[in-house]
Amino acid sequence: MARKTDASGDALVTIPKGEWRRPTRRRVVGIRDKLRSVYGIPIMPPHEQPLDELVLTVLSQSTNDRNRDVAYERLRERFDDWEAVMEAPNAEVEEAIRPGGISKVKSKRIQEILRAIDDSPEGRGLDLSFLREATVPEGQRYLCSLPGVGRKTAACVLLFAYGLRDVPVDTHVSRVGMRLRILRPGAPFEELHDEMLDLSPRGEELELHVNLLRHGRRTCHARRPDCPACVLARVCPSRQL
Repeated sequence: MARKTDASGDALVTIPKGEWRRPTRRRVVGIRDKLRSVYGIPIMPPHEQPLDELVLTVLSQSTNDRNRDVAYERLRERFDDWEAVMEAPNAEVEEAIRPGGISKVKSKRIQEILRAIDDSPEGRGLDLSFLREATVPEGQRYLCSLPGVGRKTAACVLLFAYGLRDVPVDTHVSRVGMRLRILRPGAPFEELHDEMLDLSPRGEELELHVNLLRHGRRTCHARRPDCPACVLARVCPSRQL
């Protein structure tokens, strides 16, 4: 087990894969239940708008939810549909999403993604409804083949748009999961996504993702986790007493 420190001086633990012991189902369910006692069971029916989710997730990168939502609403107000966004001068898209930060990068990426979808040899245009009937691995492969799209973005589209069995792992989920040792500390994000999917009780993928994210935002902060107020402190090997 290796240790190093981050910018705040907190110890970061890396566990080699050969030394890692996966959590038991009982432990995962116990953590789920404790999170449920604080945050409840999130109810988010699939909205069946995969392109909306795809663009929203791109806009969410390196910003907070408020700025993301402002950028998204400005984009939808300025353009009639996603085809118009795809065909617009990049400067207009960049200006529309400026409140979301790094707009030059995101505007280019959004347009590249839309063009890649539109150029599909199947001739579907900007229609991603086929993902509803595709297997999760098929959906993952297709979405991750788009410019700049990784497993987290693909998982957001599959889970939130169609309720498919995939689990996004963002910085909050990975941090909380590693501190609790339900995810291997130091693992690459590809492994983290596979592990989250495997350990999530079937049908509860959304609940575990959302409640781990909420816990990371409200209690298990990156620099100063509020361990004394944490409902998981007694079962957390990383707690700071």
